[in-house]
Amino acid sequence: MKKIFAVSIFIVLFSCKKENKIEEKVAEIPVTFNIERFDQLFYESKPSDLPNIKAKYPFLFPEQYQDSIWLNKISDPLLQELYTEVNKKYPKLNKLENELESFLKHVQYYYPEYKTPRVITVISEVDLEAKAIYSNPFVFISLDCYLGKDHPFYADFTEYQRITLEENQILPDLVASFSADKIAKISDRSLLSLMIYHGKELYMKDKLIPDYSDAAKIAYTQEQIKWCQENEYQMWSYFIENNLLYDANVKNEFRFINEAPFSKFYLEIDNESPGRVGQWLGWQIVRSYMENNDVSLQDLLVTDAKTIFERSKYKPNK
Repeated sequence: MKKIFAVSIFIVLFSCKKENKIEEKVAEIPVTFNIERFDQLFYESKPSDLPNIKAKYPFLFPEQYQDSIWLNKISDPLLQELYTEVNKKYPKLNKLENELESFLKHVQYYYPEYKTPRVITVISEVDLEAKAIYSNPFVFISLDCYLGKDHPFYADFTEYQRITLEENQILPDLVASFSADKIAKISDRSLLSLMIYHGKELYMKDKLIPDYSDAAKIAYTQEQIKWCQENEYQMWSYFIENNLLYDANVKNEFRFINEAPFSKFYLEIDNESPGRVGQWLGWQIVRSYMENNDVSLQDLLVTDAKTIFERSKYKPNK
């Protein structure tokens, strides 16, 4: 027992030392950028300003749309009210700029070929599919999607959706967008494959925004993280005992992977559980795999789920 404990302590200390060295190298990477407030430029403009705005941001004005569309948006009372709320919440972006600087340094550490993108804030009319987008060489951030979960504009959204509309979700959403074309596509729809896929995305957040809490990375409350930690063994046992890992039944995706108010074990614990617990478990498997195997981040992202699981030595504590 003492030997096992000593080995565990050595692994933890070695891992911490390795992470500290990485962070020292990340800190040395030069990143220079300015956040371009397109939202302010557009919604505070006059009709006569539109040609100049279009010339500066042609990629935000599809040619098939006539100028009348944009002029109507500028004068739309509801959109002006939305912009007012955005400007009230984000008059300055110093905090976001500092966090973006750290994020972009981490991106360039792991992906040296990536240059610093143009960072542009917009208003997407609360489009949850376009909250924060990393599309090289641009980063687009829809500030109207991050006004805070209790904002009146979000009253019609469910509670589990509203938690994703907090300011602390901007960077996690950007990592998810950045990761989308780097994680190998799922070859089957087994529960394990889905778990590992999302586990990889969450592990990317470990690497690219390491200062963020686990709760912020997965858009949980701290209580939900605690619930998962306390029930990890029971959840895992349920998956194993019911032979769910290699089952490609689409119902499992809805039960344990997709956005939902809670996960569906069909047990008394359901109402206490957060949704997407399959993602959280996949995250723990990926973390275990990376702790027990000397592989690069890029190699992880293209390794198949079965290999990751079998080599992860994942075993939750009782």
